[in-house]
Amino acid sequence: MRRVVVIGAGAAGSMAAIFAAAAGARTMLVERTRDGGRKILISGGGRCNILPARADESRFITESSPNLLRKMLRAWPLPEQIAFFEKEIGLRLVEEAESAKLFPASNRARDVRDGLLALAVRNGVRLLMGTLVTGFAPTRAGWRVDRGGGTPLQADAVVVATGGLSVPQTGSDGLGLKLVEALGHDVHPTYAALTPLTAEPAPFADLAGVSLPVTLTARAEGRKATATGGFLFTHRGYSGPAVLDVSHVAVRSRAAGTPAARL
Repeated sequence: MRRVVVIGAGAAGSMAAIFAAAAGARTMLVERTRDGGRKILISGGGRCNILPARADESRFITESSPNLLRKMLRAWPLPEQIAFFEKEIGLRLVEEAESAKLFPASNRARDVRDGLLALAVRNGVRLLMGTLVTGFAPTRAGWRVDRGGGTPLQADAVVVATGGLSVPQTGSDGLGLKLVEALGHDVHPTYAALTPLTAEPAPFADLAGVSLPVTLTARAEGRKATATGGFLFTHRGYSGPAVLDVSHVAVRSRAAGTPAARL
């Protein structure tokens, strides 16, 4: 039986473990926090927006992989994804009309996290919570996964699903990037892809707390992004779903030293 070790019990790692076990692999899901899925718990304001209610392939494009997300959507269409969460995990999904996003009917992100881990266990996944992976390396028999204070794990395949650098207090502090760099992989420079935008001084600080529905476009040299959703004035600048969705244009423009992005 093929042995698979998945590092990181967030959304991606839990899904990887679920499907690896369903395919017949002896699967271990290794997570350094005591419970896993902590970014799931804070997503959607604690409600967890699981899926879009509708999927327009033209919106799922990245500069580095313009066709990758389209291929993923075609391989696992949205109706099948919805059926997975409702039938396999047991979560009834409801659409929020304003955002066209699907949330659990309970409005509890914890139900999503717990449902994923419960399905993993039902599929036969072994959970190793509170376990820090300190490194992994190829061996003649596959892979050795070293863990702090424990016997190394042996695997035929390793899935690294440790997250990026977005929310260190949840466990996404870049550990996985360091682990793969130690194996000789190149890591592209990281940047904040979803972040509030700040200004010094904030021009509309007196409007902090005011939210408006908008369609927002960010432009910089060679880049453009448009999003529709909430726009929130803050004491330091701007936030809200629409701002987060276009923020990468401003962030990458600044990192490249090009003229500031315009909203």
